Amino acid sequence: MARATLGSWIDPRPEGIYVPAADAWIDPSQPKPRAIITHGHADHARGGHGAVLATAETLAIMHARYGPQNGQAIAYGETLAVGDVAVRLVPAGHVLGSAQVVMDHAGERVVVSGDYKRRPDPTCPPFEPVPCDVFVTEATFGLPVFRHPDTGAEIDRLLAALHADPARCVLVGAYALGKAQRIIMELRGRGHDAPIFIHGALQRVCDLYRELGVPLGELIPATGLPRQAMAGHVVLAPPSALNDRWSRRLPDPVTAMASGWMRVRQRARQQNIELPLVVSDHADWDELTATLKELAPTEVWVTHGREEALVHWCATHQMRARALDLVGYEDEDD
Repeated sequence: MARATLGSWIDPRPEGIYVPAADAWIDPSQPKPRAIITHGHADHARGGHGAVLATAETLAIMHARYGPQNGQAIAYGETLAVGDVAVRLVPAGHVLGSAQVVMDHAGERVVVSGDYKRRPDPTCPPFEPVPCDVFVTEATFGLPVFRHPDTGAEIDRLLAALHADPARCVLVGAYALGKAQRIIMELRGRGHDAPIFIHGALQRVCDLYRELGVPLGELIPATGLPRQAMAGHVVLAPPSALNDRWSRRLPDPVTAMASGWMRVRQRARQQNIELPLVVSDHADWDELTATLKELAPTEVWVTHGREEALVHWCATHQMRARALDLVGYEDEDD
């Protein structure tokens, strides 16, 4: 099939991917009449659209963040005709409600994966591989230096730091949507049933996860408690709170950060992180390339990340590839 025609019914633009045959945009960075949203992170889901198609969980997250949405929920695996395009959503494994957009039209299949990871996550269904003609992949960690360690081993490091000095607490920086809840559930999976203390900025999304069926266990608001009440416990907070006045009320905290970027030691040092935890909600280099080998699409479109390295890898593996110049991504970190 000629390169000029493959996926010609998809129109990537700086503000998002436009699908003329459906008259719909995927994850647009500006309000549009009709938007298909892959997941609830702010760099993909914005308010103000005329109509929104997404999973029920993503719509609930958008409602909590932006107010009521004119939304239509679509279950994983359900096919919906949007204009002349057959659209279905399948799990992306990124955060609760995250989805890949599978589109069939003109005898071709295009999959827009959004953000995704391949490792198990107790808060959301795993990534579902879908063979396709064109695969649109992220490249957040699209460099060979990014190879994430075993998640369980990183959680064990956190617990070892917690048990090393019961007079201290371990303060973990984790983003409010997805990462905080995953850290909580990973701790529960390692047998840590003790109360976990949380910053007020995490409360709303944690409550929403519970409403959507994720059993987070006992969570206690950390604000206003005596210092020693949190000694020997895990405290979760947004990264912005790690070094501000709020954290000074904690009992000699071991400052940790859960992010794929903690692989970069300079980032950890700049943020005064004592315990860098490499726990990512994105695929690492090996997982990105393994996914492309598994799917074997005719063409790969690469976006929001380190596009050049992954495009070069595709060329060396006889896959046609190009980078998309989309704007507005990575506003919400890993």
